[in-house]
Amino acid sequence: MEVMIFIIFFSLVFITTFALWKYVRLKHDVYEYTEKLDNTINYMLKNGELKTTPYENDDLWEKNYEKLVRLSHLYTHKNLEISEEKDKLKELVSDISHQTKTPIANIKLYLEIMTDESDFKKNQEYMRKMNGQIDKLDFLLQSMVKMSRLETGTIKIQKQNVLLADTLAMAISNVVIKADKKNIKIDVQYDEQLMLKHDKKWTAEAIFNILDNAVKYTEVGGNIHVVVCRQELFTKISIEDTGKGIAPERQATIFTRFYREPEVHDKEGIGIGLYLAREIITLQNGYIEVQSQIGQGSKFIIYLPNRD
Repeated sequence: MEVMIFIIFFSLVFITTFALWKYVRLKHDVYEYTEKLDNTINYMLKNGELKTTPYENDDLWEKNYEKLVRLSHLYTHKNLEISEEKDKLKELVSDISHQTKTPIANIKLYLEIMTDESDFKKNQEYMRKMNGQIDKLDFLLQSMVKMSRLETGTIKIQKQNVLLADTLAMAISNVVIKADKKNIKIDVQYDEQLMLKHDKKWTAEAIFNILDNAVKYTEVGGNIHVVVCRQELFTKISIEDTGKGIAPERQATIFTRFYREPEVHDKEGIGIGLYLAREIITLQNGYIEVQSQIGQGSKFIIYLPNRD
């Protein structure tokens, strides 16, 4: 009987000791886990990026740490995107400020002059110049809206299988008057029955921007030649002019926002047309090439895919 009591007592002591050890060990593990989690989260909050480490123990911490690493990478990536967006916004605000500063200053100047000017004819001239500056501002703002809506995805490219001839007609009709004023001949070679899946409105906008540049920088009596050719993978739209040409070292920068060549600042424009044209074509999985030499005109080639 005494032996049984001893065995029972010893078993109870052993069980109690084991339970106490297990409790202490579990408490230590919880504290250790909590400390690791706290340090890791603090590290992430300081913009630190967690690194993937090889498994040492197949335990709860290792499994959760792997999830925290993925979360850290996502967090870092999102922060980088936000930073890039902020930089773009700063650049955009700076560009807008720079582009609007001159016409606004000119309008204010003409208004001040008109206040003290009693000559009706001179005031009429100042009014005409003011209207020109207002038109420039209006064009700038409309271009900025188009650019913003395209970049932010507010307007989606909507492709439909339509006649490319209708798109060309829409683009060319908007430059005919300017071309006529400079006695510039525009001739077009295309297949009237050619169907292509593309966004008619925005593609016409892209073609118009290139044609508008061609008319602007081609001298009186010049020529603009448009050729449409369907290839195996792409439909090619070539727009060639007899204008001043573009130096090879500048051809990589002409598609950047607000870029204008130094020697053409006397011409109207704000340097958004080619940028918009490239964005529109790129959004349709196409691309634009430029071939040009100073004094030998320019050739812009739009490539639009025949299939999605």
